[in-house]
Amino acid sequence: MTEADKKKLTADPDGLLTYEYIANHIGQPEMDIEWLTDNMIRVDLKGQFTASTARYLYAIDPVVMDRQIGRLIAATIDKDREHAYLPALIKGIYGEDYHERAATLAASDDNFRRIYKRLYPMHII
Repeated sequence: MTEADKKKLTADPDGLLTYEYIANHIGQPEMDIEWLTDNMIRVDLKGQFTASTARYLYAIDPVVMDRQIGRLIAATIDKDREHAYLPALIKGIYGEDYHERAATLAASDDNFRRIYKRLYPMHII
C-alpha cells in the first residue's frame, strides 16, 4: 500500500472504498490487511461494510484471516444497532444450520454468542 492509498482510504466516508480496495488487492503482498481492518472499523459507522468484509475474508481464507475476521465481526456487533447486517453475517460465517448448533458455537465462540443474543434475546443458549 502506498501512502497515497492510505490517505485516500483515511477519508473513506462509510467503508465502501476500503472494502473495494480489499476486494481489488486481496492476495497482493503489499496489501496491509491490519491497517485496512483498522481503517474499516474506524470509518464504517453502521456495520454494513465491516460485516461484508468479514464475510468476504471468511470466503477467501478463514484460517489465515481469522484475526481480522474476528475483529470485524466484533465491530459489526457493536455498530449494527438495528440488526440489519447481523442475520446475513451469522449465516455467512457460521452456516445456515447455526441455530441447531447454537449451544456448541456459543460455548466456543464469543462473537457467535454475542450475535445470537442480539438476534434471539429470549432464547437460552
